[in-house]
Order: sequence, then C-alpha cells, then structure tokens
Amino acid sequence: MIKKLLGVIALSLSCTVAMAAEGGHPLDHAPDRLNDMASLQNGAKLFVNYCMGCHSANSMRYNKLTDIGLTEEMIEKNLLFTADKVGELMHIAMRPEDAKKWFGTTPPDLSVIARAKSHNLGASGTDYVYTLMRSFYRDTSKASGWNNLVFPNIAMPNILWQLQGPVTLDRTVIHKVEQQDGSEAWERTVSKYDADGFSVIKTEALKDYEGKAVNKSVLTPADARQAAVFDNNVADLANFLDWMSEPMQQQRKQMGVWILLFLALFLVVAWRLNASYWKHVK
Repeated sequence: MIKKLLGVIALSLSCTVAMAAEGGHPLDHAPDRLNDMASLQNGAKLFVNYCMGCHSANSMRYNKLTDIGLTEEMIEKNLLFTADKVGELMHIAMRPEDAKKWFGTTPPDLSVIARAKSHNLGASGTDYVYTLMRSFYRDTSKASGWNNLVFPNIAMPNILWQLQGPVTLDRTVIHKVEQQDGSEAWERTVSKYDADGFSVIKTEALKDYEGKAVNKSVLTPADARQAAVFDNNVADLANFLDWMSEPMQQQRKQMGVWILLFLALFLVVAWRLNASYWKHVK
C-alpha cells in the first residue's frame, strides 16, 4: 500500500514538472514581491502599457488598484486608457474576431492566468509568467518573428523586446532517431539564432554515444545590465498578475494563521474539559 502511494506521488510530481512548461523548459523561481507595493504598482503600469493592447482583465476593476497604494486620481491620470470611469472593468478595445484574424487565436484574458498556470506540487503561475516573458528569442521562420522556449510556436510576439534588448540563442539537443532499418541511433542538433532571428542549424549522428538525452537552451543578452533591469521589471509584472488573480490572498493567509491558533487553543481547552469530565469515572 505504501509503495503504491509513493508511486502515485512520484507520478504526480513528474507530471507536474512536465506540465510546468509546454516546451519542457525548466521554470525559474520568480522573486516573491507580493507584499511590495512599489513592485505591484510598477507591475500594474507595465500591464496596462504593454499587455492591455491585446489582453483584457475582465475580472478586475481599475479602482481595485487602490489596494496596492494607488489613488483614484493616479489611476485616472496614468492607467485609465480603455475606460471612461475608474470603477469600470479592465476591458480592451480589440475585438476577439479581429484578434483571431491577426494572431491566429484570441489572446487569453489575464485576470487569473497566474492561478491557471499554477500546480499544487510544482512551480507557481508566477514562475511560469516570469520565465515565459524572459524566454523569447528572434526566429525569422515564424509569422510573428518570435519564438519562445517555454511555449514553442507561441502566437504572441515579444511585447517587451525594447526593454529586454537583443538576445541570442544556443541550443543543443541530443535524442534518439529511428533509422530506415527500424533501429535507433543517437543524433545531435546544434542550433544558433542570432539577434535578428537568423539561424544556423547543424545535425550529426553520434556513434557509440552512451549518455542520455539532452535538451539545453541558453539565451545570452547583448547587454547584461539592461537584461538585469528587464528581469526586475518582468518580476514586478509576474507578481502583479499573481496579485490580480487573487487580491485577497494575503489576508486569507493571515486569517488562516489566526484560525489555526484558535483551533490549537480550543484543542487544549477541550482536552482539559474532557479530562475534568471523566476524572471520576472508572
């Protein structure tokens, strides 16, 4: 029974890791800034200025942003571009049918994307967004001119490319291929993408290879200092999406602590009352 239970847990963990990123790319851990008001405000600014051209947040009202330290006057002056009143939902002007025609699919609403991409036994949705937005690279073979390590063949272009700066990609893949006679052989493919998206791909057969499968991708920014600033902004954006998916999560966690303390105190009282009630019963 114990072996079966451990097997189920191991299978769940492996499935969670596999689902963490569609392309099998490992997810980086996003900095936890859920209590950082300045970070959330910067994330809100980035979301409105860069994401809301295509992505809505139909479950969020602009005036809810007062919970992260913004005033209604600040919201109206700096963030209210697609609505007339601060109490309106965060809709976008682009019509779904136009989006599907332009991008091949309708961009998803991002109200709860962080919760939708989270897994109980694996990486959080914040980690997913944080890694996704830092994994774009130029690819001239794609209609948008962009590709992504976390979500291969993504229809979305890199909306933050000006903040990120040029990047190059080096990828090495070693895997088994089936030959004409039905046998399997190891093969290595090395791909190099320059900052403009042009690629050089070389494939060679590996004889007497006794290792294991390899899928390694390395993105290299042209300017490390600019990349560090970009990573900081993406962390703020990811944390804002995490906050937006459940604005009350911090209060919920704090309330949970108090409830557990109350239950612990009640347990002690109930235990002593039980002992007092039955002490004369033999």
